Amino acid sequence: MSTGKTGTRYDEDFKRTLVNLYQSGGKTQAALCKEYGVSITALGRWIKQYSTVETDDGEVLTAKQVKELQKRNAQLEEELLILKKAIAIFTPHSSND
Repeated sequence: MSTGKTGTRYDEDFKRTLVNLYQSGGKTQAALCKEYGVSITALGRWIKQYSTVETDDGEVLTAKQVKELQKRNAQLEEELLILKKAIAIFTPHSSND
């Protein structure tokens, strides 16, 4: 943890520990915030960021990784649309069409 003009900074391990404590069902968000001196907003953000999702093949992804995959998927869909348009433009059409 470090303190600066923007407030307290917490390291990744601290954030993950609090998220794990919350997810294990041992304590509520409010209790964790009071005990560790973090804001409810920060803890909520960390829970979203560090919560995990297990895929069908057993791979475990964080919410951050899921968001990155969604962003990449959108980018690939856009590229595919551009390629489809390019094919339509550059593919010669017969006069019988």
